Amino acid sequence: MKVAGIDAGSRTIKVVLYDTEKRCVLARGICDQGVRQEKLAEDLFRRLAAEQGLERGHIRRTVATGYGRAALSFADEAITEITCHARGVREQAPEARTIIDIGGQDSKAIWLDARGGVRDFSMNDRCAAGTGRFLEVLAARLGMPVHGLGPAAAASRKPATINSTCVVFAESEIVGLLASNASPSAIVAGVLRAIAARMAAMIGRRAAEPVLFTGGVALVPGMDGILAATLGCPVRLADGPEYTGALGAALLAAAPPVSG
Repeated sequence: MKVAGIDAGSRTIKVVLYDTEKRCVLARGICDQGVRQEKLAEDLFRRLAAEQGLERGHIRRTVATGYGRAALSFADEAITEITCHARGVREQAPEARTIIDIGGQDSKAIWLDARGGVRDFSMNDRCAAGTGRFLEVLAARLGMPVHGLGPAAAASRKPATINSTCVVFAESEIVGLLASNASPSAIVAGVLRAIAARMAAMIGRRAAEPVLFTGGVALVPGMDGILAATLGCPVRLADGPEYTGALGAALLAAAPPVSG
């Protein structure tokens, strides 16, 4: 049986096609989010299916997750990203006990029980500071690509101090640092450490190991190491961290949770 998971996130849409008989991912893809999110999601879904020689009818069940999940009327069910991330991580690392997920517009800490179920979670979705959007603003201000932030931070010997917890004020603070001749690498290193500090404050003393890192910000080289140093424990990168929610959605499409 072929199934699909679609994570309609705040910044990007991710689709995973999964074969339940072979127990493997058939295809996965990503595109930028936009105003016509249902069309974008369905176009990506159809393209990936066509590349596998599949038609819409061959996909037996589709689960949507993420901010835009309710807008995807062609999906059979919508499930929260908390549940989907937990299922995606359980497939990769059943021993995981804490998930750090930093996406485009929010950050989450999810605590798992011994069976991989959600025990508790905490989310910051009120401010873009500490998220992928924050890094996009930073990269644009410094005139470098987002994927260049990791190497830039690694080149810094003395990270700048970033005090603001709001992306608007943080951007003003960055402008001030540039005016005072702070190097771009020091600023980037300071921002990445500020993001890690925000996550550490959210998690508190509850970072049960192993810790898995998911979300688009996990793609920034070195961010896992900065989180590990801040939390004081190892942090492992999920495989394809930006697809964890879509993978979990596909797995839940394959085996829907039993209610009651």
